[in-house]
Amino acid sequence: MSAGSDAKSDTSAPHKAGLFDIRNIIGALLGTYGVILTLAGLFGEHEPEKTGGVNANLWTGIALLVVGGFFIAWARIRPIVVPADVERPEDDPTRPGPQRKRPPAH
Repeated sequence: MSAGSDAKSDTSAPHKAGLFDIRNIIGALLGTYGVILTLAGLFGEHEPEKTGGVNANLWTGIALLVVGGFFIAWARIRPIVVPADVERPEDDPTRPGPQRKRPPAH
């Protein structure tokens, strides 16, 4: 480690929501269902007389994959950044309810 890297503290670096961003969760769910429906459309039996000759599972699965990919790309391109000056709720003295006790400083 160099002395320059020690000068940067973790509190000044922006913190991103990461996996807990709801767009990642929605994208993963849509992608999962998209894969299932795409595979069902490719390898499963479909009844073209019920859908007017269209393989509904295949096209719906592809659409879900595209929309799920859009959500995940959106979360990667424009991540939610948590401001550094926001206090953690358990450290807020104005918050009602029991406060978390800190161990005594030695």
